[in-house]
Amino acid sequence: MRVAIHQGPLADLPRIDADLVVTAEMITTGYHIGARTHELAEPADGPTAARMSALAVETGTALVYGYPETDGEHVYNSVQLVDATGNRLANYRKTHLFGDLDKAWFTPGDEAVVQADLGGVRIGLLICYDVEFPELVRAHALAGTELLVVPTALMSPYELVADTLVPARAYESQLFVAYANRCDTERDLTYCGRSCVVAPTGEVLARAGAGPGVITADVTRAALTASRLENTHLADRRPDLYRGTTA
Repeated sequence: MRVAIHQGPLADLPRIDADLVVTAEMITTGYHIGARTHELAEPADGPTAARMSALAVETGTALVYGYPETDGEHVYNSVQLVDATGNRLANYRKTHLFGDLDKAWFTPGDEAVVQADLGGVRIGLLICYDVEFPELVRAHALAGTELLVVPTALMSPYELVADTLVPARAYESQLFVAYANRCDTERDLTYCGRSCVVAPTGEVLARAGAGPGVITADVTRAALTASRLENTHLADRRPDLYRGTTA
């Protein structure tokens, strides 16, 4: 599977030679938008979902995008995976809310592992701050996730997350990670870019800079299998020792 990350505005999304295109957290509305979050929130099958499904069909690629989701009285920071035929395959609600930016406007999701199969690859979904919790990434690995897709809105001065933590997560839990950030300014936030696709070996297969652009990388089960044979973190775990220590 060829994975692409579009680091830039949704309106500038080009035709990309890839099987899956990943965009940033809350890409459809903006992230740091305060009370407008509730005004712009839509159901998972709302007008924005229809527009994104049509875009997937038009471009012939599967698409992951972030948006504010409304469900009854609650609003969630969500991402949705749509395949190249426009079918909605998975919807994930951010479980770990970051500071007042998230907590003032969103309800935390309560489903840790959301997955879907796409082109023979098991895709898992997280959002931004979620990936900074190793327990959550490990839960994905144990549940069979092969490619962990993480739309994000990482701002300066937290480049360490993109440069150091994300490769560490891929290596320690032995899966591919596609980490898709923004690269613009929104109110008092400057997003730092540095989107990346990382192999389970910890190798950065593709890395964006601080400005708009597209990066691509190939994700294969053969590479995942080879890495897990060489780096046996998952096989060497001793859960009997950890029980009761992660609460």
